[in-house]
Amino acid sequence: MRNVRLFVKNNVLQFRRKWLSLPLLLLFPILLTGLVLFIILQFFINDEHAPVQVGIVDQDQSEETQLVSQLIEETPLSSFLELRGMEEQQAIERIEDDSLSAYLVIPKGFTEDLYQGRSVEFPIVGNPTQPAQSQLVRELIESVTRHIRASQANILTINYYAKQLDMDSQTRSDLLFEQFKEYFFYTIGKDRIVNESEISNAATSNPLNYYSLSFWFTFVTLWLFVIYNFLSKEDTVRLKQRMKLYGVTELQQTLAKMSVTLMLATLFSAISLFLFHSLFDWDMTIKDYGRVLLLSLLYSTQFLFALGMVEIIIFSQKLRLLIQSIVSGVYLLISGALIPTIYFPGVIQKFIDYVPSVEALHWVQEIVLNNRVFVDYIPLLLLTIATTLIFIGTAIGKERIQE
Repeated sequence: MRNVRLFVKNNVLQFRRKWLSLPLLLLFPILLTGLVLFIILQFFINDEHAPVQVGIVDQDQSEETQLVSQLIEETPLSSFLELRGMEEQQAIERIEDDSLSAYLVIPKGFTEDLYQGRSVEFPIVGNPTQPAQSQLVRELIESVTRHIRASQANILTINYYAKQLDMDSQTRSDLLFEQFKEYFFYTIGKDRIVNESEISNAATSNPLNYYSLSFWFTFVTLWLFVIYNFLSKEDTVRLKQRMKLYGVTELQQTLAKMSVTLMLATLFSAISLFLFHSLFDWDMTIKDYGRVLLLSLLYSTQFLFALGMVEIIIFSQKLRLLIQSIVSGVYLLISGALIPTIYFPGVIQKFIDYVPSVEALHWVQEIVLNNRVFVDYIPLLLLTIATTLIFIGTAIGKERIQE
């Protein structure tokens, strides 16, 4: 620890000698983040209330299917879908010009299959340029199909007993048609067809606070990266050998560099958090302020150990800087600070909870945007401890190999 304190003091003196560059260290992340987030903000702030356009192609043209088409058009299956009847050629053309997200086909023989108990299907043709909207339509129509299949058993039962009563075919057909309409009215009830849950997307519902908080989180990450590399320098082979003779290890130098970086970045993040709080009128108490700074401290520690691990493993300074830049970019991209995690594919969303930046920003958003009182520090703390142990093990292993 004596050597660590010595290098901490040396790094502080290095900053004092180059105090004129400190404003640049502060302004560079702000200018870079402002430019990137401005572009992304313009991309994501759009009219998200526009309904998904879906076509209905009726190939059966029976009385039942015409009723189905008419009812679907007049009673939308959901507030975010707009369905219109059209010819198949027209639907294909609208798919090609990207004005239609998908179209469903009521196949020929649909009515006969329904009354005879055969499986009924609604083939769906999606738009390859709108995969998310096409998948939404598919899930919703499959829910409709399941309800219709469930109603077939009742219709077949009524048809069976109607035949037992020697009811004439016309009356029996009218009865079945009435039953079909009743079940279909039941099916298109949007509260029964799908359980709609509101997904909170703060990036669009409250973009100012969301992206201002993303600004702050990005500043913290970039300050850590810039200050850490500002203190990094390429030592000559002779100097490294002399350091070893004095019992100085690379682990001690790196820990000292991390300590100074963490102190300065925490100071900058606390000041910037107070400024953002005052500027955007965030609803935060003193306890909230402390919780956010504690999350920032845990995240910063883990992030610095990740950068330090890259420095320990890679010898070339240029390659090291490149890899550290990529690591920092991945941390920010996956965190949701640049692109909200709600837009990520489902496969990625299953694993992003194990990324420290995602965990840290999630709880910071819960505190600032949703006024959460409870914060679960354990996942982020465990990730920080794991990264620390891996870093120390890697550094000690490298020292032994070099000996």
